[in-house]
Amino acid sequence: MQISFWGATGTVTGSKYLLEFQNKKILIDCGLFQGERTLRERNWAPLPISPTAIDAVILTHAHLDHSGYLPLLVKQGFKGPIYATPGTQQLCRILLPDSGHIQEEDAFFANKHGFSRHHPALPLYTLEDAEKVIPQFVSIPYDEVKELAPGCHFRLIRSAHILGSSFVHMQTEGRSILFSGDLGRQQDPIMQTPALPIAADYLVLESTYGDRLHPATSPEDQLAEVINTTAARGGTVVIPAFAVGRTQSILYYISQLQQKRRIPQLPIYLDSPMAESVTDIYAQYLHERCLDQKTCIHLKNICTYVTSVEDSQRLDQSPYPAVIISASGMATGGRVLHHLKAFAGGERNTILFAGYQARETLGERLISGAKEVKIHGQTVKVRAEVKTISNLSAHADAGETLSWLRHFKKIPQTTFITHGEPGPAEALKQKITQELGWHSVVPQYLETVKL
Repeated sequence: MQISFWGATGTVTGSKYLLEFQNKKILIDCGLFQGERTLRERNWAPLPISPTAIDAVILTHAHLDHSGYLPLLVKQGFKGPIYATPGTQQLCRILLPDSGHIQEEDAFFANKHGFSRHHPALPLYTLEDAEKVIPQFVSIPYDEVKELAPGCHFRLIRSAHILGSSFVHMQTEGRSILFSGDLGRQQDPIMQTPALPIAADYLVLESTYGDRLHPATSPEDQLAEVINTTAARGGTVVIPAFAVGRTQSILYYISQLQQKRRIPQLPIYLDSPMAESVTDIYAQYLHERCLDQKTCIHLKNICTYVTSVEDSQRLDQSPYPAVIISASGMATGGRVLHHLKAFAGGERNTILFAGYQARETLGERLISGAKEVKIHGQTVKVRAEVKTISNLSAHADAGETLSWLRHFKKIPQTTFITHGEPGPAEALKQKITQELGWHSVVPQYLETVKL
């Protein structure tokens, strides 16, 4: 058995791990690289082996940095099953076509305004490409054992990062390996807690927040302060947020603030073509979330859903204070870029980030204090206040990760630290060595390790 690290090494994006055994090639996650240009260019490069040689894909969850390469994989000849939980499958039915649509829109916009280095600019894949992926999905409920080959099976275990997210526990040739995917929080207002780990000979562990603890401050209090301060000066709050997970958390806290009358009755706009559908899916899965049905319905009703491009453009012309929530969470594409162009230059406004910002993303540049940024080839002055609420993250921090690891029934022979920038990955490696005494390594991009 051997594992190859095709992504999520030295970065938090592009998760792909190829596991080979008994002449089988199984890809765990199939994500897009996001962030700096050198990473994004990897999306255009051929994989180390032909997609036709891959037997199956197993997804930990639906976020595009774990699933967004699937349309290319299928376009390049992959014909095998894509195993995922029912929640992940439902979310991918929305996220993947939306990703294709956004890439087509971005390419069209780049060609129209001539700011791309490529002539013509092309989408990585199209909406049609993404829709062709869906028939290959095979739903696997949590904890159901699925056989891949004689003597080899896997099961999906609740990780509580977002709806449908899971650990992948694979057993073959008398050995086992556990992929953490993205590890959820131990206390989250929406999601149930992560399942406790089980015995595994090898562990592939995320390290997004491997060098820090989430602040103890209340996200509700921080959100109230930002909204009240911005509204008092007549400004608009623009919140770049991932449509799955983060948006629902933000809506939850806004609904709590409204019910307690801690913020004014501002219009709340959710500008994402898929956001309403995603929130509907969350309402279906009672066993994965903490919220009751009444609260879920209230979340859906507190905002105005913006679906058309024309309505989205009208938001940027309104002189009245408002809260605009729009994808993407790292401001790497989508409609939020248009809102940032419209509102970043206004001193009364606030740009509020609610999660991790990968290196060299627009989000990272803004929170680092950039006074001007380029959006769609145009230079935009940044006069708006830029704030962050890091405690809204759906990723476990270093302390929560170590607490989860302490529940292992069997110490892994090797723990592979992935899905983190170099600093957090190395910091988590040191913590695991010092506090747990485990053997851990930080693999390199395209490295292959025999197990």
